[in-house]
Amino acid sequence: MSAASGRTPRWVAYDVLRAVHSSDAYANLLLPRSLVRAGLSGPDAALATELTYGTLRREGTYDAIIADAAGRPVSAIDPAVLDALRLGAHQLLAMRTPTHAAVNETVRQVRMAAGTSASGFANAVLRRVSERSREEWLERLDASARSDDERLALRYAHPVWVIRAFRRALAAEGRADELDALLEADNVSPIVTLAALPGLAERPEDAVATPYSPIGFRSGGGDPGTVVAASDGRVRVQDEGSQLAALALSRAVPVQEGEVWLDLCAAPGGKTAVLAAEALAHGARLEANEVSPARAGLVRDSVAGVPLQVPVSEEDGRTRAGRGRYDRILVDAPCTGLGALRRRPEARWRKQPADVPALAALQSELLDAAVEALAPGGIVAYVTCSPHLAETAGIVAETLRTHPGELEELDARAVVARISDAPIDLAAGDGEGAGGARAQLWPHRHGTDAMSISLLRRR
Repeated sequence: MSAASGRTPRWVAYDVLRAVHSSDAYANLLLPRSLVRAGLSGPDAALATELTYGTLRREGTYDAIIADAAGRPVSAIDPAVLDALRLGAHQLLAMRTPTHAAVNETVRQVRMAAGTSASGFANAVLRRVSERSREEWLERLDASARSDDERLALRYAHPVWVIRAFRRALAAEGRADELDALLEADNVSPIVTLAALPGLAERPEDAVATPYSPIGFRSGGGDPGTVVAASDGRVRVQDEGSQLAALALSRAVPVQEGEVWLDLCAAPGGKTAVLAAEALAHGARLEANEVSPARAGLVRDSVAGVPLQVPVSEEDGRTRAGRGRYDRILVDAPCTGLGALRRRPEARWRKQPADVPALAALQSELLDAAVEALAPGGIVAYVTCSPHLAETAGIVAETLRTHPGELEELDARAVVARISDAPIDLAAGDGEGAGGARAQLWPHRHGTDAMSISLLRRR
């Protein structure tokens, strides 16, 4: 690829896809930098963003369509050509790009990236793709599926194991019939949500308040980045679910002056900043910890706009906390991230069922360490950006079992409902013995990431 060609939206999207697939890059980190380097803004930046994220979200569906049109599995197609075909399929089937433009631009891209012979193959494949509408292709894929789970996987571009995990989590709430809606919501670009740190910033006059978080809003117009840049770190881009998770800890019960709080797994620091603002307002102290030095730097940057000294340690959270020291602890545990597939679309293709047991073991160890670090009456918020029962209700149930008589589970659903600006539909669940007290947010129901929030208090 030439340097000049990289300045167009299609080339920016292509380069990001290649990096995601060949170097395990993260699109949400790489794309913003790529847009700046290419000098893209406004409609061009929006086009590159839709091409990148839209293609990654629907990659499983497009691969099945490309394989059908090519008459060969995608594993037999040159990866550099395949990424261009994925972008072309997205333009043909999900965007309003004229057929000739989608085909011709993709063929030109393949010619530059992989040579003339590959461009002829790409032209033939895309012509076959263009012969059917999106719905016609989906019906064809439905007919080829060997099970209902495979049908959903092909139609909604989610791995089968993720679909089954989502179904179990919804079924625990008696809401298994919402599965299609959840899968569809995962394929829609999330609306940018901002947080005005409590006591330090206010929602702008032209802002649209979020329905649930009392500190959340959406920009009334213009670039949200401008609002953030002008705020000295007191307004930040943050999912509404993340805002509610931090507030659930700080507002679960009234704060007593002099309390000491800990954010045990703090990076990248969004929840830390909310807790810092809340601690400042109520005379509490906050410490933060992040095992990765690079990510600990992100936490320091995140709290820089709060006039409160927040020491950030760089230790293993399983040994960092100590005993009986803290009144409130946030354990925003490392997890599969299945609740944030809207904004991290490549995660659905990278994570595997085999990842869950190791993560669950780490989650249990971190929560155990936090429990030991709680002072009597102290509260720990166990939070994951995943609805997988093995990472949520199962961890809480195991922690209650291994600390008999030491802990009580607070009603996180009631806490979140009390915090919320509007009535919020939080279904009671009985998954993995959690007793229905856990608050589970959902993209399709709440417009947030699928954030799980549990609250435990030391007796």
